[in-house]
Amino acid sequence: MKEFNGFPSRLDFTSIPNVFFSSVLPNIEDMAELKATLHAMSVLYRKKGYPRYVSLGELLAVPELTESLKTDEGDTETILQEAMEKAIRRGTFLSLLDEDKTPVYVLNDEAGRRLVEKARNGEAEVRGLAVPPPHGTAREERPDIFTVYEQNIGILTPMIADELRDAAEHYPETWLRDAVKEAVLHNKRSIRYITKILETWSSEGRSDGTYQRHPEASDPDKYIKGKYGHMVRRR
Repeated sequence: MKEFNGFPSRLDFTSIPNVFFSSVLPNIEDMAELKATLHAMSVLYRKKGYPRYVSLGELLAVPELTESLKTDEGDTETILQEAMEKAIRRGTFLSLLDEDKTPVYVLNDEAGRRLVEKARNGEAEVRGLAVPPPHGTAREERPDIFTVYEQNIGILTPMIADELRDAAEHYPETWLRDAVKEAVLHNKRSIRYITKILETWSSEGRSDGTYQRHPEASDPDKYIKGKYGHMVRRR
């Protein structure tokens, strides 16, 4: 093991999302994937302008990364590409194709997802980038609502987790995800605001024509049919 002499007095820093340490890092078992992920984040952090992405060639040009990936089991480029494919399957990165049909990578954050959507729609400002065809027929697993909350709203405390579980029992998953989007859009990042959105949609309906999940909630006879129905008289 090569000894490290310590950090210098003047340092440059790379920003890593907090959710990486709670939801991604604990599940990475392959060292090549971990190294490729951290170096890709570092390259992206130093990028300026739009669109922001990192190519396989840029990663291969990082000597610290390529040296650390050298093994007797295969060439460095193949190992690096396989490592990034694992990161894509995990959901850390999203993949696009440049004009040469070579993979490029974007972080799977809000800006990255918007970039992929624009590439999918063929918008002019990202001309030259395209979404690669899916591998096989397997569908990528979507992050659960707890991960969605932590990625977009904030820290997931036990009390907030309980409220999300309760909401998941009463509303469709798509409603929960859309309510989180609404909270982010209006910069109201709280579980209270998300719950209020869901309650409003349930009682008043949604602008897309989707109404309450449980029609019986508006049943005029719901009190008569209940446990204490004999005590209620219809007017």
